[in-house]
Amino acid sequence: MGGSLRVAVLGAPGVGKTAIIRQFLFGDYPERHRPTDSPCLYRPAVLLDGAVYDLSIRDGDVAGPGSSPRSLEEWPDPKDWSLQDTDAFVLVYDICSPDSFDYVKALRQRIAENRPAGAPEAPILVVGNKRDRQRLRFGPRRALATLVRRGWRCGYLECSAKYNWHVLRLFRELLRCALVRTRPAHPTLRLQGALHPARCSLM
Repeated sequence: MGGSLRVAVLGAPGVGKTAIIRQFLFGDYPERHRPTDSPCLYRPAVLLDGAVYDLSIRDGDVAGPGSSPRSLEEWPDPKDWSLQDTDAFVLVYDICSPDSFDYVKALRQRIAENRPAGAPEAPILVVGNKRDRQRLRFGPRRALATLVRRGWRCGYLECSAKYNWHVLRLFRELLRCALVRTRPAHPTLRLQGALHPARCSLM
């Protein structure tokens, strides 16, 4: 057994957080968008280089039951997010929405500011979703990737949840970073996919 990892998938409403997770776990895509009314926890097992890891994937921003924050001002005190012990973050934005990118920018800053003193830095992967709508994007990929990687010191990747493009790569990169930081001598990891989606429970 390889151990366990806690991952939080965050971002503005409608950017495709749930769609990304469902593609990774179930290989399906909801054609009709349904807002996530409350945080959801998925607990799959994944196989990385022959070792099985239990994941806890939190889907949704922690703003209380029945609410979905449209700006960071609507969030509760960050100390109440129950995310301070998270091992890795996925911050999702819509490549056609500059507002969703600004949301991720502010969210990344708030996560950094509220990390407990002495706690190891959790890797953050910024993900531009809806790559299938490339012609409508608000900014060039290269410039955004450079800003995130050099300026924010975060990982960057683009994907299409609709067509399942780079979704597996997204989680492979994230988990590789999380495991390398916790186990510096760990060899290069290869994510072979989710073994089974366990259960989805409302929190």
